[in-house]
Amino acid sequence: MKELLYTIPVNDAFAVDCECPICIMYRELEKNAVEFTMGPSYMEDDVREVTDRMGFCTEHTRKLLKMENKLGISLILHSHMVKTNKDISKIAQESTKPSTLFKKKDITHLTSYLNTLNTSCYVCDRIEETFKRYLRTIHHLWANDDSFRRKYENSKGFCTRHYEDLLKHALLNLSGAKLDEFIAVTNKIYMENMERVTADLEWFIDKFDYRHKDEPWKNSKDALPRSVVKTVTIDGNLEDKI
Repeated sequence: MKELLYTIPVNDAFAVDCECPICIMYRELEKNAVEFTMGPSYMEDDVREVTDRMGFCTEHTRKLLKMENKLGISLILHSHMVKTNKDISKIAQESTKPSTLFKKKDITHLTSYLNTLNTSCYVCDRIEETFKRYLRTIHHLWANDDSFRRKYENSKGFCTRHYEDLLKHALLNLSGAKLDEFIAVTNKIYMENMERVTADLEWFIDKFDYRHKDEPWKNSKDALPRSVVKTVTIDGNLEDKI
């Protein structure tokens, strides 16, 4: 079973004391994809052919720029722009027929191309298939490995985005009683831990009230960054950002 090759990163992520082990797995995939894109691979014809066609989303463009390989990103963007300029010019010329009283101008070919261009990203695409295999691995281990099941159930839950991913892909990877149990357990883990972080954030807010200034912080000092992880799936070291 091919996805079993991913048991090590899945088990490693669930061994970390964190608010969402799925975020840890995704960030590692993203880091590897960005480094691959800006490594020697960008000079390879087969890779350049795909980056020319797909381009990058805003978030991953930012991450590529942070790699500080200005020549590399310039070469990638230049050949991408040359291709898309050529494609758009050709398609736009096909839409030059004037509209009439009975027939509106048809630009659906052009807008369809632009929509595909604006919603595609080489880095996202490179991450996606492996991430799906990670989710299949989670479901397989949960259904077949008692030690992983205990690790899963003792985790601190998940961010809302990856909670959705776990449930949505469970419908594809599990069935019958195991599917029902997985959904029930995952719902319980998510809600209990969201309520825990919500309570921590509430106490963090209360500490700004002078009436509570001498009370202990309990577990609330880092409640804000943990709340952001739970709700927005932001990456990186949040303590440095918030």
